[in-house]
Amino acid sequence: MNIVLPEESQQDASSAEETSLLVIILDSNPGQKMLRESPHVLTHCVDSVIVFANTHLMQKVQNKLAIMACHSKSSQFIYPDQGKHGDIRQVDGQYEAFTAVEKITKKNLAKVLTSDGSAVITESLLAGAIAMALCYIARLQRTKPPGAKLNCRILVVTGSSCSTSQYMNYMNVFFTAQKQNVVIDVCALDQHLNLLQQGCDITNGLYLKVPQLQGLLQYMMWVFLPEPPIREKLVLPPPLKVDYRAACFCHRQLIDIGYVCSVCLSIFCKFSPICTTCHTVFKMPALPAVKPKKRKKM
Repeated sequence: MNIVLPEESQQDASSAEETSLLVIILDSNPGQKMLRESPHVLTHCVDSVIVFANTHLMQKVQNKLAIMACHSKSSQFIYPDQGKHGDIRQVDGQYEAFTAVEKITKKNLAKVLTSDGSAVITESLLAGAIAMALCYIARLQRTKPPGAKLNCRILVVTGSSCSTSQYMNYMNVFFTAQKQNVVIDVCALDQHLNLLQQGCDITNGLYLKVPQLQGLLQYMMWVFLPEPPIREKLVLPPPLKVDYRAACFCHRQLIDIGYVCSVCLSIFCKFSPICTTCHTVFKMPALPAVKPKKRKKM
């Protein structure tokens, strides 16, 4: 006997097999300009990220979460970790899973901040952190149960400036995320980030420069909490014009007009007879022909 489910029941059954994975990359580099001026801002950002992460878990039982800390020399996962946490209990009636997210995240983040006692470096390894997140997502995609659907997205929360020295790394992770159907969202806390804005446009993600840091949690709930299929039905901030300037391979500076190698497509701001990437030798441009001067008739 064949039983046909109603349309709503079929939608519920299909949605129950879908899992939404959110990987949050939190820039914890103390060399960020806003943290050098106001170190207590990091506490506010961490608390907002934790509440946002718990809200994501609260939306659906199948939802999964991972949080990374990005530093000046390394990036690592601070939630979940491999240790067992059977001693975590309710605090003031809070759900145990939410308590675990808060305690584990803060404990591992404190280890990251105290382990790096070197000089202050303003550049954060955001491209490397995104690459690690993509590897983590690829592993979960391979180990998921048959028939299950895993919707993955990455949220980058940073106050650092865009480093053109990581241009090639950024482009590699952006197009890898596009191939894996992973959406990259960026929440800029201090200044506009041109390269990360390109990544959001390439992967159909959202880019937001937070107008007021005090309302960080409200902006994250409004813009980044809804999943990509739902965002089309919401009124979100209008997209900004994307600056698609490329960085030259010689000086790592954004340029409007440059020279492109016809073999490896490397970009240079000045003409070079030899490509420094693939070592191809080009012909020198011919000098303009000099016309002989006409002699005056006597």
